[in-house]
Amino acid sequence: MSKQSFKNHVKFYPAHHFLLLPLMTAAIVISTTRIFNDPEKREFYTWITIVLVFILWVAIMMRQHYALGNQNRIVRLEMRLRYYQLTGKRLELVEDRLSFGQIAALRFASDEQLPVLLEKAMLEGLTGKEIKKSILDWQPDHMRV
Repeated sequence: MSKQSFKNHVKFYPAHHFLLLPLMTAAIVISTTRIFNDPEKREFYTWITIVLVFILWVAIMMRQHYALGNQNRIVRLEMRLRYYQLTGKRLELVEDRLSFGQIAALRFASDEQLPVLLEKAMLEGLTGKEIKKSILDWQPDHMRV
């Protein structure tokens, strides 16, 4: 397994990203072109296109919603525990000053860099992307959804 970093930490689900999404997109493009090229069946292809767009939207939203909702809760709990173990302080006391994006980005920081980077994120309002770019010793997360 290659070393994880800012440049390669995004994860794809092949069946979803490289099969379902392209096939549904192609079907939508084909049905949309048929609306304009087959005037006799325009209403039929309009309904087909509407149904396909709805199915695609539902497929994207459901997959993301359930997985990310659970993952976000776990990341937040993991960071609370890790911060407490490193500093002896409760993250909940300052957590409301951080967005979830900042907390999620901080999980990639090493134990040595985490407390300092967390303070910097709060004081300077660093975005998640800026936090990730500031990490010197990247701690991989190979188990995310």
